[in-house]
This record gives sequence, C-alpha cells and structure tokens, in this order.
Amino acid sequence: MSASTRQPLDLAVVGNCEICALIDHRGRVVWMCLPRPDGDPVFSALLTREQGAAARGVFAVDLQDQVEAEQHYLRNTAIVETVLRDSAGSALKITDFAPRFRSRGRMFRPMMLIRLIEPLAGRPLLRLRLHPTAAHGTQTPAARAGSHHLSFAADGFSYRVTSDASISSLTEDRTFVLDHVIAFLIGPDETIAEAPSGLAKGFLEQTREYWQEWVRTLAVPFDWQAAVIRAAITLKLCTYEDSGAVLAAMTTSIPEAPTSGRTWDYRHCWLRDSYFVVQALNRLGATRTMEGYLHFIDHIVARSQVDALRPVYHLLGEGDLTERVISGLEGYLGMGPVRIGNEAAAQVQNDVYGAIILAATQEFFDERLAHPGDETLFHQLEALGRRAALVYEQPDAGPWEYRGIHRAHTFSAAVSWAGCDRLSQIAARLGLTAAAASWRAQADRMQQRILARAWNERLKSFTGALDGEHFDATVLLLPELGLLPALDPRFVATVAAVGRELSAGDLLYRYRHADDFGTPATAFTVCAFWYVNALAAVGQVEAARARFTRLLAYRNPLGLLSEDIDPANGWQWGNYPQTYSLVGVINSALRLSRSWEEAL
Repeated sequence: MSASTRQPLDLAVVGNCEICALIDHRGRVVWMCLPRPDGDPVFSALLTREQGAAARGVFAVDLQDQVEAEQHYLRNTAIVETVLRDSAGSALKITDFAPRFRSRGRMFRPMMLIRLIEPLAGRPLLRLRLHPTAAHGTQTPAARAGSHHLSFAADGFSYRVTSDASISSLTEDRTFVLDHVIAFLIGPDETIAEAPSGLAKGFLEQTREYWQEWVRTLAVPFDWQAAVIRAAITLKLCTYEDSGAVLAAMTTSIPEAPTSGRTWDYRHCWLRDSYFVVQALNRLGATRTMEGYLHFIDHIVARSQVDALRPVYHLLGEGDLTERVISGLEGYLGMGPVRIGNEAAAQVQNDVYGAIILAATQEFFDERLAHPGDETLFHQLEALGRRAALVYEQPDAGPWEYRGIHRAHTFSAAVSWAGCDRLSQIAARLGLTAAAASWRAQADRMQQRILARAWNERLKSFTGALDGEHFDATVLLLPELGLLPALDPRFVATVAAVGRELSAGDLLYRYRHADDFGTPATAFTVCAFWYVNALAAVGQVEAARARFTRLLAYRNPLGLLSEDIDPANGWQWGNYPQTYSLVGVINSALRLSRSWEEAL
C-alpha cells in the first residue's frame, strides 16, 4: 500500500451516541450534524472542494507558520488530541470530545462537542475560524453574539458556541497569542453558568474515565487488542442511543471511487448491517447496544405490516428517507452529487425478515440479559419467518442494493433460511416441540433448494444469485450463517474461486461484473475480512493470520476504515467510518487470535 501522501479520510471520530464529529489531522472540525448524526451538517467542509483559509463549514485552529501536526486518541477513549507546532518551536494542543458519563443514575450524553485548546511551548500565534453552514450548505447562518457565546440558527433549531476566549476573535478571524487554556462548548442554545474551561476539564476527566471503564468490560482477544478496541469504540459511537438505531456510517456522499457518482447517504439504520454490528459487540461482551437495537426494531415491527418492512430506517424509526440531491455542497474533493436520504428505503430486500430474527435470537439464549425473549416474542418472530419462507427465492435488489437489477440473490435467500433455522432453535429452547419440528422442516426444504440453485458446476463456485453466473463475495458468509459446513467441498472450491476471481492483492472486490453505474473500481473493505475468515474456516489459518495482519495496515493513522479501498494506492473511499468494515476487524481478530491461555 502506498502512503506517500496523507489521505483526506485520515479523520478522527469523536462522539457520545447522541452526536458525532470528524476532525482532520490539523485539528479542524470538518463534519458535524445537528441535532442528530443525520441532521443538517453545521460543519460541512468535508463535502466542499475548498479546503484552505476560505473554506466554509469548518471550525479551524490555524497556527501561524505551522510546520508539524500529530494526532492520536487518548488511550482506550473516544477523546482525540491534536498537537500543532510552528517553525519557532511553539506548540499547542487541541482536545476534542463529546461528554459521555454516568451522572445521577443515568447516562449523560448531551448534544455537545467540547474543544480545549492549550499552549504547550513558546507563544503560539493562532487564528480561530468558526464558519458554520446551514440548510445543507446553502446558507451561512448569522451569529448572534452574547457576552461569552455566539448563537446560530440551523434547520429549525438553535445552537450555541460558548467560550472563555475572546468572542471578537471568533467573529473577526483575528490572530492572537495563546497564553492560557481556552474552551469551546458547542451545544444547545442554553446558558452555561459555569466557567467554560472549568466545566470542560471536569467533563473531560469523567468522559475519559467512562470510556476506559467501558473498554475494561470488553472480552478482547489476546492478539490485535488495540485494533479491536478502537473498532469497538467506534462502533459504539455509530449508535444513536436515544432510539437504539445503528448508523451504517457517519457521513453522506463520500464516493465509493473517484468521480464514480456512487455517492450515498449512510447516516441511517440498515437492519441487516445493524445485526452484524450488534453481533460483533456481543462477541466482545458489550450487550447494551444489542438491547437498544432490539428495542428499536421492536417498535418498527409493532408499527408495520410484515410485508411492508423496509431494509433501512430513519434513526428515529419514522421519518422521510426520500433520496434527493442537494446543491449547496459540491461534494467530497468536489466529487458530487451530494445526496441526503436513501432510495434503498423503498427497495425490496428479502433478507430483512431473517435479519430481524437473527438479531433477536440472542434474547432467547443469553442469560446475561435482564429481559429474555419469551413465547410472545417468538410468535411475533414467526410472522417474519413465514414471510421469509414465502419470498426467499423471489428477485430483490440484494445486499449490494442494485438500483436497476433484480435477481433472486443467494445472500437474501440464505439469511431467510437462517431466520427459519433460528426459529426452530428458539422453539426448542422454549419447549415448543411441534413448532420446533415445523420450522426445522421448513428450514431443511429451503436449505436444499438454496444450495442446489446457488451452486454453479461450471464455475465450481456458489454464485451471487440463484441459478447465477457471477462471482460474489457474499457467498463467503454462507458457513457463518450456518447454511453449510465450511469444509463442504463446494465451499472449499468457492473460497478458491472467489479468491482467484475477486482478489486484488490482499483486498477483495465485492463483484467484478458491471452494475447500474459500471464496473466497480475499488475493493469493498469488509469483503477482505470475509475472505480471511473463510481461509481460516477451510483450514488455512496461518495464511489467514498473515493476510489479516497486512489488511490492518490499510487502516488510517487513527485505526479506522471506510467502505472501500483503492487497490492501486491504498486510499480509502466511501462513507466513513464504515461499521461493516470495523465489524470485519473485530470478527477476524476474534477468529484468528491466540487464546489468552495459549499466549500466556
């Protein structure tokens, strides 16, 4: 992988499961939406062409004559520090975080980003540029100044930047010498009685303690601990705790490849992707995300007809996801269009029924949970299973969400089978003998048809669609779902064929055939981890470990991954940070790591 130049997606992520923000390597806030992660981007510079002093939608700390910048997370936290140094040896540190800690018996996670700026050496001369946008980049909101704050209006709500810095330095972009710590609290348009720096420092210490304690509860593998911990923290940040929804990513419209037009809004909750996220966190022992997500889907199912369930939902469960192009932002590196909403919400994706059952299954088997699944929930899930059994061989948009292609996709069929299979297991767990036998017979019938129709004898591989002709990385998940043993000769042959046809070095394309937008130009990040897991499953463990170690080098300096990677130069593309990709890190590490007993 070439890393001769810094990638634009070398971005730190901060958040508190209520809001999130992206910070570039120079300490500039370049992306932050309010009042939720799917809201109006008040800092939107990530999706503009102009990145210099004239950039809009940014909160920048410009150190005069800067020659060096370094950035890192405080160990085992979601707190990022950026250190800037100038040519004379002066230096300053920016600390960015969103408060999150327990207070008065509840989780305190306000709609708030905090920035602390402190001198480290010499007399740093700096300029602050606070240039928010509104209405998705089409407006520059007017600032209403108070004695220690600026208030802004955006998309029907108001927010406030409270500081103990000079307010005129913010409004006039004036340079000044940093000779003491200053703080900025970006949050609701409400009075803050305490001194900003004192409050910020107190929140910082409590937030640090929260994250480090949360990490201590994780059952991490022995090998690759730091990579797993960073992935787990970031997955946690991609949850919207108020409703239990899980975001696919924090951004919209980062193209999957340069000038590809493949620009989508991922700030929503895909039921399929969310299952894999909560499953990964469950494997680490973090069950609260699953409980929140099950609460989210319970409300969706309760409000919907079974045949009207959608693959993707608004973070609140209800809300308009109509996809539209907006003109106020040019796009990432000038590569539009910028979209909000997602047409996938109107698509037919037949795996949605099985995905919900898969997510709910742990409720019936995990003794740690306060509210285990019962017979009432089982009967609700049965309605989803009947729908899955009805549609599993019908054409749909598939897991890759084709916009002009409909086939009976193997992955959709396999997840539908998995839902019926798990219903049999749940019924047996509840002592419902007749229901267990009925669902087992249904699952067995589906399994036979799927395996027969998905296998292509000429290609010596399972294919992406039933009776299909194309290689597809999703078939690597068939043993993970339980559809067949990994050592089945057909799967062993499939791993060899997929590796031969879809690999690009250690990376993997999701498919190579043309779709609605042409032939994919970048590898799909998580597919490389699927292939690593498949290699291990068929007995090539050492090759899998070596490949996984090399894959970790594609993470950016903060340890994060986007949706896609360009095999030619290792650059990340696609929305960021991508939960699917980080799930891949966790699952592969758990599969390949030595046990603690073996290692120590």
